Amino acid sequence: MEKLTNKAKELVAPVAGKTDDRLEKVATFDHQVTGVTVSEDGRIFVNFPRWLEDVPVSVAEVMTDGSIKPYPNDEWNAWRNAKMSEISPKDHFVTVQSVMADGKGSLWVVDPAAPNSEKTVIDGPKLVRIDLKANAVKRVYPFAREVAGPASYLNDVRIAPDGTFAYFTDSGSPGGLVVLDLISGKSWRVLSDDPSTQFEKGVVVHIDGKPLRRPDGRQPLFNADSIALSKDGKTLYWKALTGKTMYRISTEALQKAGQDPSAAKAEKYADTEPSDGLWMDDQNRIYLSTMQNDGVKILGPDGEVAPLLQDSRLRWPDTFAQGPDGTMYITASHIQDSPWFNQGWTDDSFTLFKFAPPK
Repeated sequence: MEKLTNKAKELVAPVAGKTDDRLEKVATFDHQVTGVTVSEDGRIFVNFPRWLEDVPVSVAEVMTDGSIKPYPNDEWNAWRNAKMSEISPKDHFVTVQSVMADGKGSLWVVDPAAPNSEKTVIDGPKLVRIDLKANAVKRVYPFAREVAGPASYLNDVRIAPDGTFAYFTDSGSPGGLVVLDLISGKSWRVLSDDPSTQFEKGVVVHIDGKPLRRPDGRQPLFNADSIALSKDGKTLYWKALTGKTMYRISTEALQKAGQDPSAAKAEKYADTEPSDGLWMDDQNRIYLSTMQNDGVKILGPDGEVAPLLQDSRLRWPDTFAQGPDGTMYITASHIQDSPWFNQGWTDDSFTLFKFAPPK
């Protein structure tokens, strides 16, 4: 794995038809996929956000033959936008954004409950804990309106190693972090509307070598999105998708901020580039999914960013997960190919891939 030169740190456009043999297809899906996670016994779970269609399944287990099974059951996946006046948002998945297996028998599901990334459905935003042995929901953590307001969009989550706290990014408006005490159920916002959790002015996301724009000319301005937690649970890392700066903070400060908001002070950690997913491995390396070049890069403990792989099949590499054997998984969500930026889908080959991490 070679370090990037100063010139290579600039925008690297994707190369059509470029593939990397290390990237192996696991499954393809009929609907747009974002999140992926792998349990301690190797079970794979994915989620399908209700962004551009009223998807029939929100959370699914990927079976060994590549097919999917609604998880934990059909009822939790029964929400439909077309029937929102008839179905309770408290005990159904409304718009699932991410899933996270904690390695200790639980699957955690983040539901920002904002169809099409618009206003949140009242009583919808929640974190759902599912017991993987019983295949049943064990607890639902609802978020009050002052934590997940009408314009919020809870994006991703990390669970503390001791299972006492959950940490989220909110990429909605205003951007921020959210802390949830998993024992008491109390939650609070941290660094809300702070520069560290907002998109960076002047940063433009380039796709296929050109600025990404919606049909009306708007560029995507996404706030705090990517998130990673150190293996000891003491440091949280995050960055805005429309941004180059990665920040960090001690989780002790995040916990104290529930009583004293001034306890939370963001620290700049590294200069990177627009990216979506983050993952920290056992060697304290942070993986970045870099949609500008259909690739994956690694930020080492020395602060240097190095390219790992580039593959034209990775159209908007999204979320990372790591299996119990160390294998890395990543989704291709094809956001740039969606009707948000085109007259229709230009590429809908939604795929889950895996690759071996570098030694």
